[in-house]
Amino acid sequence: MLELCTLGTGGTLPLPDRALSSLYVRVNGRGMLIDCGEGTQVGIRRLGWGFRCIDGLLLTHFHGDHCTGIAGFLLSMEKAGREEPFLIYGPPGLKRVIEGLCVIVPPLHFQVLLQEIPLTGADIEMIGLKIHAFPVDHGGIPCFGFRITLPRAAAFDPEKARALGVPVSEWKKLQDGQKVRVGLRRIQPEDVTGKSRKGITFLFSTDTRPCETLKKYACDTDLLILEGMYGTEDKRQQALKNHHMLFCEAAEIARETKPAALLLTHFSTSLEDPESCLPSAREIFVPTFAARDGETLEMRYPKEEEKAWISLC
Repeated sequence: MLELCTLGTGGTLPLPDRALSSLYVRVNGRGMLIDCGEGTQVGIRRLGWGFRCIDGLLLTHFHGDHCTGIAGFLLSMEKAGREEPFLIYGPPGLKRVIEGLCVIVPPLHFQVLLQEIPLTGADIEMIGLKIHAFPVDHGGIPCFGFRITLPRAAAFDPEKARALGVPVSEWKKLQDGQKVRVGLRRIQPEDVTGKSRKGITFLFSTDTRPCETLKKYACDTDLLILEGMYGTEDKRQQALKNHHMLFCEAAEIARETKPAALLLTHFSTSLEDPESCLPSAREIFVPTFAARDGETLEMRYPKEEEKAWISLC
């Protein structure tokens, strides 16, 4: 199971009930963040999933509404007693940005490890997830979307295990990925598994115009989390000028790529009630929803070739 929480759903400036961009992702008790806008540490405290279990942070880009919460977040990690290294991935220039943001942060008792993502994108692994960072179109500003997959091991096949003479007492080891010995033979886990099984995949991308890389990596996903910076057609020129998307443009990407659901986030301060703009988006792609701060979702492994099961908590 994969758990998500939209800690902050605002763009540009925070509002009293809307913090700036941040997504908390949790798998088997370990967590990571995507973006760390102002208000992130407050959202984590309200959520109650904890700080010490967060192993890393992915930054889409260096606009303030996506990274100004980093100093306070690191201080909260320090107060929580973290000792393990903490990983931050982001566009070129990451070291200069983090050093600047952390001028006010006292010496930490844990390492902060920085890894720049090449402009062409990169593959990353964190908390058991396979992540592909890909470039999007934010008007010349280096900016990434992230396609994130929780893999699923192939099913254990008892008939294969019996055929190889593996005692039932050794099956658990093979299911846990360990090798076992039967007489003079060494049995590998892959020797007793069936066909591969589909994992869980979602895509997170804000601060972009519709572009080919976004459409490419949105294909064959269970959930799209895309920006809905502006809700109505009268904001199109503003969207073009600032390199953001309308609700309807995000919905068109979803219609083309066919996820199980589209979750909109990163709302303009001019958009007081995002849900009021959903009807027009749903005319294009029916399962479209507007995220709220602190809202959690669970994603469970699908059956066969179906989409993952998604539930709001």
